[in-house]
Parts: sequence; structure tokens; C-alpha cells
Amino acid sequence: MQKRHSAVIWRDSPAGDDEVSELCVIFERFLQTILKEKVFMRRILIALISAVVVLASCCGPKDGEYTFRILTTNDVHGHYFDSLYVSDRTANSLMSVSWYVDSIRVADGPENVVLIDDGDCLQGDNAAYYFNYVDTTSKHLFARMVEHMGYDAVVAGNHDIETGHPVYDRLVKTMEVPFLAANAIRTDNGKPYFQEYVTLKRHGLKITIIGFTNPNIKSWLSPLLWSGMEFESLIPDFAQEVVDRVRAHEKSDVVIVAVHAGTGSGDGSQLESQGMDLYKNLKGVDFVICSHDHRPVTYQSEDICLINAGSHCNNLGYGTVTVKVEGGKVVDKTLSADLIRLDKNKVDKEMQALFQPDFEAVKAFTLKEVGVLETDLRTRDAYRGMSDYLNLIHTLSLESTDARISFAAPLTFNGFVKAGTLVYNDLFTIYPFENQLFVVRMTGNEIRNYLEHSYDDWINTLEPGQDHLLKISNRADSRTGQKRWSFDGMTYNLDSAAGLIYDVDVTKPFGARVIIRSLADGSAFDEAAEYKVAMTSYRASGGGGLMRAAGIDTDRIDERVAGYYPEIRNILYDYLVKNGSVSPEKIGDKAVIGEWKFIPEKKAEKALDRDMKLLFPRY
Repeated sequence: MQKRHSAVIWRDSPAGDDEVSELCVIFERFLQTILKEKVFMRRILIALISAVVVLASCCGPKDGEYTFRILTTNDVHGHYFDSLYVSDRTANSLMSVSWYVDSIRVADGPENVVLIDDGDCLQGDNAAYYFNYVDTTSKHLFARMVEHMGYDAVVAGNHDIETGHPVYDRLVKTMEVPFLAANAIRTDNGKPYFQEYVTLKRHGLKITIIGFTNPNIKSWLSPLLWSGMEFESLIPDFAQEVVDRVRAHEKSDVVIVAVHAGTGSGDGSQLESQGMDLYKNLKGVDFVICSHDHRPVTYQSEDICLINAGSHCNNLGYGTVTVKVEGGKVVDKTLSADLIRLDKNKVDKEMQALFQPDFEAVKAFTLKEVGVLETDLRTRDAYRGMSDYLNLIHTLSLESTDARISFAAPLTFNGFVKAGTLVYNDLFTIYPFENQLFVVRMTGNEIRNYLEHSYDDWINTLEPGQDHLLKISNRADSRTGQKRWSFDGMTYNLDSAAGLIYDVDVTKPFGARVIIRSLADGSAFDEAAEYKVAMTSYRASGGGGLMRAAGIDTDRIDERVAGYYPEIRNILYDYLVKNGSVSPEKIGDKAVIGEWKFIPEKKAEKALDRDMKLLFPRY
């Protein structure tokens, strides 16, 4: 497959003579002419562009002004196709990104466009899953797509690392686009595991892209997924030291730092969200590209810009840098940052046709019948007590392991799967993440402390003057800007337990709410005894902070792990193959999963009804 544009990595660049410079000008004019023609003419450009960029790179910077567009995507989460597979509905995808990028290349010239993806590209949708774990022999679809679209760099995100070594190592070996993460350091030799940076040469000017992944990866993911690596914090000094070293070596004219981290507060307090810290403190950098928190936002000052395009191809990051050259040297730069809202109905038809066979393969996999669901599953039911949704997750955890207790949370705010025939696509709704199942040894006291902290993230103490039982507030959504009622924290961190019979007293303060009456089978619960507890790899590795809150050092979690099990979605699939169906009776055996409730029941129910109607107006 030919690609539309080729990233050029430069280390030493010869200065162009007058003859070469004149030839560059001729080619540039030719490009502008071709780009204005119809699609069949643009195909000629595909064959010529790599050669033209290389030729142009031989020319030193001529005096004048040069304007470059810095286009960015992030948190694509597998949205490669515009189809939702199970209906005629469509969504934004790389197909719509490609349409807009092509239009900008037509307007400005391909040599004036830099295209970057800032991570979390390999997880979140059926297409990504299929080429991660089902079709493992073909070249990964994402690799083929970004090559076709002419991406100049891709940054490793935490969810990309979550796919495991077999997936991302295979991607890196076959993908021609650089995969960047300067702070993912090999434990055997101290060198970067992935490529640190890439330098492009355009119009004789050097544009360097330095990539960093999220430094908090080890707090969320099992060490099995990132074995052989350590992840350096970017502040206070690491990122600046890399920037200084690369600038000195490359003699870069424009420097872009692309970091898979959220914006954060900018005060250095959030390891996973160091984007604003870099924007405020980095020297010698023109753009900081952020991601991770799915928050579409831009910031700019006189000498640096920050861009976060949000997620799921809803926006295209749109930065502009104008470089003024005098006497062969850069004397001035002007920067700006913006976002382009993408239209899902504007898609690259040529790209769509090219990857249609891949789409058909993913769709067939997606629509494969896997079993029967005998009851509706709603994640929202879990906020107020026992629910069929969490009963299913707990049943899977307890039946597939030797654990006596299970922790689990609703993984989407308002997920819903209707009773009836299940296809594989429904399994992504039931369990949207590629989490493994771990069994961890915990004492009874640690279990109770864990639950105390979970419910403290979940509920307020009902007392005079307190209007809400659930910890919710009416505020602007960081992604949409629209005001709505929502939980103050993430719902996927609101763990309840199975295998126990316990109450949560809503009139008591933190530390005195959780009353564990017995194990599910009626036997005594002993706070001094050790129990095997099933939980996700995310939680065991420190995700959500509950394990640390319970007093467990997640940096040494391997000392506590009594068993590693497959991905939970695969366990669900195996359950359906074995049992054929999911029924309330099969997943609601109280002798296995136990029971819990908020008490006093009448007082709690009244408060829950009020809060649930705020969270879900049609409740």
C-alpha cells in the first residue's frame, strides 16, 4: 500500500545549492497544481510526495516566511471506521480525520502539514480489539491506516501499553510511522524502549516531535503488560533535559512535545496529568500536545501553545506556526492553537473503499452470536445497591477463580444491554476494558478499610443540611461544557463487594459505615484472617487508589497476587459458551455472591430516589 506522505527522519542534513533550490521551487509549484485537481490526479501525488519531501529537504532555509499546520488527534480509542457495526448509525472516525487533513493539505500544501497522534489508539473499539487479539497475523489495521493518512508520529498512550507486549511490540516492528515515548525506559540498559523523537525537514527547516507516554502507567496496569520498562515522571527535570539534549543535537527550528497526559492543574500534584505543568514550565518548546483526559482545550501564550483535541475523533487539533527566516536563520515565530469540530458525514471515500475488506471482517466478528441474556443489564442500578449487572461481573470473578470475595464497579456511567440474543458487540458494552482478572491476598481488616474508602468516594453522610446521599454535583462537563448532574469521582472506582453479607450505614461517618456481618455462606468474617479477593488488574495495580487507601503497597503487588487470569471479557465469553445464557437466577445466588444494602433502608431509598432522578432525568 502506498502512503500519502512519508515522515523523514534527519540527523545530518546537507545544505542545498542553487540548482537544487530552484528544482525545489518547481516541484512545490507542481504540487500545488496537482492538489487542486480531482481525486485521480491526487493519486499521482501519492507516488511523488515522498521523493518531493526528500528533495525539498536538501534545500537549506531560504529567507522568507513559512507557515506550518500542526494537526493532532488523540484518544482515538479504536474509532477507525465511521460505522457502529450493529446499526446504520455512524460516528466520527479516522475516516473523517482523513477528509479534513486532505482538505488542509490541498489548501496549504502537504509539505506544510505535520500530523501527530497523541496516544490511546489501540483500545476501545471492536476494530482495535479484532486486530489486537483475533487477527494477529495481518499487519495491524491502525498501522496501515496511519501510514495511508501520512501521520508523522504516534505517541504511546497508557491504553496502548494495556494491550500487552505481543500487541504493541508487533505494531512497532511493522509500522513505518515512528512510535514515540522518551520516558519509557528499558530496565536492562537504561535506554528508551520506544523511539524518543522524530525530526522532519521542511523547506530546509527542522521540526522535531518529542513523545512522552503517561508516567503513571505502573499505577494502573499489571507489570506483566509493561515488563522490562520503567516510566519516568516528566517533571521537574526529565522532560526539560530531553528537550535540551534533542534541541542541541538536532538544531531544531520548531519543537513539539507530544505527551499522553491530561491537562491537570499545573501545580505538579497529578502524576497522570502533567500537560499543564509542561506548558507552564518547558523552555525551548513551541507546542505541547496533550491527551488522556478527553478534554478538548487549547491554551496559548506568546511563545508556546497547548492543544488537546478531546477524544474519539470528534475534533482535530489545529496549531499554526509561522517562521520568519533572515540570513538563513530563524528570527521570529508566531504561534496559534485552535480546534476543528469534525463532521462525521464528511469522510474520505477513497480510504473507506480501500479498507472495506477490513471493515467486513470486523463487522462479521462483531455480529457473531454468543448467547442469550434473560434480563436487561443497567450499570446505573449498581449505584443504589445489588444489581444484575454487577452480579454478573462478580459471578464471573468468583466462578472462574478460587477467590471467596470479589470487588467490582460499574464500568460505564449509564451502560445498557437489552435482554435477548447477545452478539459479540454486546460484550464490549458489558465490559469495555481489556482488564485481566487478578486474585489478591488481603486481610479482613484491609477488606473492610478498602470498602470504607470506596463508599466514601460514593456517598455522603446523611445528616441535617446534607441534600444528597450520592456524591454528585451539578457542573459543566469538561468534555462538552454543558451543565449536568454527575458523580464527583469516576464511577468505575465505586467498588462494591461480593462473597460478603454487609450493610452500609448512611448515617455514619467515614470509618464506621461498613458493617460486615458474615461471608456469603453465613460463616464468620474475621478481620485478622487472610482471604483471596478477585479484582481487575487495574485495581490491583493501584488504579483508583483504593488498594493504597486500604494500606497495600501496590508497587509490590506481585507479593500479594495469588493468581493471574485472562481478560474479563474473554471470561464472559467462555461463560456464555458454557452456559448458553445469563439469567438472574444463575448470577444471583446469594450463597455465592452474598448481599449488601444501604441502611436505614427507608431513609436511604428516599435519598437515592431523589439523586437518581437528578443523574438520570428519565429515571
